[in-house]
Parts: sequence; structure tokens; C-alpha cells
Amino acid sequence: MERSYPLDGVFNFRDIGGYAGHDGRTVRWRQVFRSDSVHRVAPSSLPALGIRTVVDLRRPHEVERDGRVVDYPGLDYRHIHPEHAEWELAEQAETLERFIADRYRDLAETGSVGIGAALKVIASPAAAPVLVHCVAGKDRTGVVCALTLSLLGVSDDDVAADYALSTAASERFSAWLRASLPSTAVPPAPFMASPAQAMHLFLAELRQRHGSIEGYAAHAGLTPDDLATMRSHLLAE
Repeated sequence: MERSYPLDGVFNFRDIGGYAGHDGRTVRWRQVFRSDSVHRVAPSSLPALGIRTVVDLRRPHEVERDGRVVDYPGLDYRHIHPEHAEWELAEQAETLERFIADRYRDLAETGSVGIGAALKVIASPAAAPVLVHCVAGKDRTGVVCALTLSLLGVSDDDVAADYALSTAASERFSAWLRASLPSTAVPPAPFMASPAQAMHLFLAELRQRHGSIEGYAAHAGLTPDDLATMRSHLLAE
């Protein structure tokens, strides 16, 4: 199965299936996709992949600025905004990894209601296949997909390696910006990088605060039935 898909109009579109999870089972392919903003994608691309639900994690002003996914028959569009502060470079920590992990901590806490709502959509068999996206597809999307994989029993090493794939995607996006929109400033490095260690830090510290990833999921509003359904639906023998 293919993990990354070279769709016109996006730079970070990929499948999160294929990883080893709970009890020797494997995360199902072609059930959960992740991406940067899909407002530029051709109308035929997502139906061709069978995508039934799009979870848009962007801020309301980002949706208004760029537009949303093109509608098509059978699409269920969910705009779920996890509340979180704008990133400020003045908050730069001692390392890039520390800066990003701190931002993800803040997102997980202030945006727990939205994150929980997104996880509930992903857990529902009726919603699949699901596409989760934000602007760059690495931060809000990265956190939601990392939590999904962790709840499915995927190791932190695999979760962090999947997250780190967004670095190359950000480089493609930056190159496109320079070529297509030369008057637009390329975002600074902390806004584009996805170092695996940042995800390791985030997951470890989330466990310290909530006891486990499942403990955080309960804090975000998921029930034991939600977790059981997610695992039954998204894990294959």
C-alpha cells in the first residue's frame, strides 16, 4: 500500500495505516488519511480515494481566508476547531524540539474539546474513510493523528517517525511558495519542522499529566466504548 499520495494542490497527503498496534494487529490502510489544507485539491481526487468525511482543524479565519474542500456527493464536512493560542517566535525555548512540544502541550490542554471531537469522528466506522487536515498538516493534524495511533497501540517510535515525515512535505510546500507566490514569506523553521523528538517529548509529558494516552482521551471526552469501537474498526488481524 502507498503511504504518501502525490495529489496536485497538496504537499503532505498520506495514509496512517500499516503500523503495528495492539495485540499483534495492524492499523488498517485507507481508513484515515492526513493532509495539509485540501482547498486546492481537484474535485475528483478525494472521491477517487473513497473519502467520506473531511475533518478540518483550521481556525475559522483560516477557513474564511483559504476556503474549504470542494463539496461532492456523499461528503460529510466537519469543521472542528481545537482552541489554541497563536504561535509566537518570542516564545522560542532552548531547542526547536522543546518549543514544538510546548506548543503541542498547550494545544492538547486548551483544545481538548475539539481534539476529543475529532477523535470521536475518527473512531466511528460510519465516518470512514476520514481525512484530517489543518493548514500545513503537521501540528494540529500531527497531534490528532499521533493520538489516534497511540490509542491504537502504535509504538512511540513509529508515531514519531510518521510525524517526522511532515518535514519533507514542509520543504515541498516551501519550495512551491517560493516558486508560485514569491511575494509570500516562507514561514520560519519552527513553523515548518517536524523533529521526531518533539513528538516523543509531547507523548511522554502527556502521559505524565494524564497517566496514559487513554487517560488524556477520557479527559478529552472519549468513552471506553469510543476506544473499543476505534480499535475494532481501525485494527486488522
